Amino acid sequence: MPSRASVLIALSASVTGLIGLIHLHYTLVADKFSPRDPDLKARLEVSSPVLTSRITMWKAWIGFNVSHAVGLLLFGSVYGYLALFRASVLIGSTYLLGVGGLVLVAYLVLCNVYWYSAPFRAIALALLLYVSGIVMAVTS
Repeated sequence: MPSRASVLIALSASVTGLIGLIHLHYTLVADKFSPRDPDLKARLEVSSPVLTSRITMWKAWIGFNVSHAVGLLLFGSVYGYLALFRASVLIGSTYLLGVGGLVLVAYLVLCNVYWYSAPFRAIALALLLYVSGIVMAVTS
């Protein structure tokens, strides 16, 4: 049976994974990241970045959003698995705990600077659960 600390970290990972699933759905299915201005989307579909003419800005935009969602899903699945099935490895590794915390802090900063309030609140919750799990593990 997982400890309370492991459950908190797994909940943090679940929140992060859920955000990743929602982001992937919004990108590929719901089209939530399309511009409201259809003329802008048309221009993005034919404009290339300076880096290469092999892609359009629209393809780059979709690719960035999908890769972002994959990163959230990866974090959620790896840390969820570690918390529930390899808790001693996770809790015993300052490196893994530190990397996990840094990833969540980085997402929180990105949310605050570039995004809107819903992902900020979700990542803040994930970070709170994560830190609470670490504190519980260390103090018990």
